[in-house]
Amino acid sequence: MEEIVIFHTNDLHSHVENWPKIRRYLLGQKECYTKQGKTVLTVDLGDFIDRWHPLTEATDGQANIERMNEISYDAATIGNNEGVGNSKEELNHLYDHRNFDVLLGNLVDLETGQAPEWAMPYKIIETKEQTKIGLIALTAPFPLTYRPNGWDILSIKEILPQLIRVVRPQCDILILMSHLGIDEDSKIANEYHEINVLLGSHTHHLFKNGEKINGIQLSAAGKFGYYIGEVHLTVANGTILNSEAKAVSTAELPTLSEDQREIEDYLALGHQLLKAKKIANIPHPLFVDLNAEHPLIITTLKALKEKGRTDAAILNNGLFLTDIPKGIVDADQLHETLPHPIHLIRVTLSGAELIRLVKEMEKNRQYLRKFPIRGMGFRGKVFGELYYDGIAYDKQKKQVLWQNAPVDLECTYTFTTIDHFMFIPFFPTIELAGEVEFIFPEFIRTVLGNYLNEHYPIL
Repeated sequence: MEEIVIFHTNDLHSHVENWPKIRRYLLGQKECYTKQGKTVLTVDLGDFIDRWHPLTEATDGQANIERMNEISYDAATIGNNEGVGNSKEELNHLYDHRNFDVLLGNLVDLETGQAPEWAMPYKIIETKEQTKIGLIALTAPFPLTYRPNGWDILSIKEILPQLIRVVRPQCDILILMSHLGIDEDSKIANEYHEINVLLGSHTHHLFKNGEKINGIQLSAAGKFGYYIGEVHLTVANGTILNSEAKAVSTAELPTLSEDQREIEDYLALGHQLLKAKKIANIPHPLFVDLNAEHPLIITTLKALKEKGRTDAAILNNGLFLTDIPKGIVDADQLHETLPHPIHLIRVTLSGAELIRLVKEMEKNRQYLRKFPIRGMGFRGKVFGELYYDGIAYDKQKKQVLWQNAPVDLECTYTFTTIDHFMFIPFFPTIELAGEVEFIFPEFIRTVLGNYLNEHYPIL
């Protein structure tokens, strides 16, 4: 008879304000349980990094890996923020200095067809009682964004049965580290009875006392480090006799006086590193206010057209959070105003479909102006006002114009915008009728920074 304890973190999204408590709890409980003779595993389920935090942005996530190294996780996997929020080169070097294993079964290099060097397909851990624990991991398959970034992301049905066939005979207990979301987790628990424990993430769902489906123990710990997942297994001769799970609230854990200083130091260092990266010298300020003399969105629309090599662009001003003052522009200012991990897309539509899209936008304009939105890459507060460059809408005639001329129904038109518009439900024409090309790897702030650097260089 033995007890196995599995701790998991997930979807921290660089919210290091909870990290001091998480670190103390994991290290303290691990020491305590180990002294009691229990086997303790710690894993992370992905989206540990998120470039909204200045230190993550400044270090390309390396500062986050340093935090993970403090735990010495037994295993970690990636979420979409690691997989798509980094360029291929950045992801290939993200884990260079880790002290833990990265597990991932469904990502391969688009050119070679091989799994990345930094990832293992599975891991077997043997306890002192000779119970063999198999760990496998899958991340959410988003081919639309992984493929332009140089990766092929495999579906669950493509890879999970194969993983189970290979790993299940080698272990007594099979654990799936899932960054797939609650719906996929439920399907897996109903279809793949070979799995014993399913640790869930990605959709930020929370099981305060765990869940069970077909005898499979599920655990989920929400988001942002608000909770720590904890699973307890009672095992005899390699068989699970009992399983329990809970989510430990970090708000209820003790706070030490030095915690706030540590959290503030992370922010201060991030800002310091970003401020050191000088980008351009602009002759006038760029304002969030659309009615200002030099609206920031106007300049950014020009940057989009230049990057996308199109004659038109569309954006919402809710993207822009702060003004950029006149003079030297640094990476910190760009990150402050555009913290979103949002990429550009180039969209081609027929004239008829372009008219339909603009009418969708005009129909939703009033509703979206103050609409609070979060997720799918957006890190602002409200969607804001839609703004066109190269496209116009004549309200009186209810007519869509391209370069001040009526749109020809038979022609095709290409404009540049952001991938966020494809993922939100308000403009379905983009996804349903558009020929969409994702522009990787730059985020929108990088595109703006490159534009400013080219047109307003530091001399």
